[in-house]
Amino acid sequence: MYKPKPALLFFAVLFYCIPFKTAGQQNDSLLVQLARKWSNAKAYTLKMAELMPEPDYDFRPTPEEMSFREQLLHIAQNIQWLSTSYLLADKKAPAIDTTLKSKATVIQILTAAYDIGSEAHEDFDAQQLDKPVQFFAGTMTKRQIFILLHDHQSHHVGQIIVYLRLKGIKPPSYVGW
Repeated sequence: MYKPKPALLFFAVLFYCIPFKTAGQQNDSLLVQLARKWSNAKAYTLKMAELMPEPDYDFRPTPEEMSFREQLLHIAQNIQWLSTSYLLADKKAPAIDTTLKSKATVIQILTAAYDIGSEAHEDFDAQQLDKPVQFFAGTMTKRQIFILLHDHQSHHVGQIIVYLRLKGIKPPSYVGW
């Protein structure tokens, strides 16, 4: 019966386990994954904002729904609020005036908000992920705030996809990760 030599066994373990673990720690951290996902979400959302003709920015599928413009401004407000209130220590976001805005202005506001979200992803200290914060719904961790940031914008982006479809506009292919 063949018995592997201890040195061979050692190098096999070293080769197969350690490099993958190190690479995994560097490339698969929550913040790295979320930052990549955030960049894709920004590009995806801005493509949809560009696709909707300006006269249809006031379109709402039902009277109770936000208009397309209001959806985009709501996304921007929430990104800025979560990023600056809970993730970026010394950053204050400019107030967003939600009165009637041109398509170009809405896209500028949305771009700036996603940039603040990007800053939160890039500048965040991973050791702070499990730090608790007081949120209106109760105590949460900063990790949960990051997940909420992504979840909220995805929820509203899903809604604007429907708005585009109702106007006969094919949304761009999904890129979420």
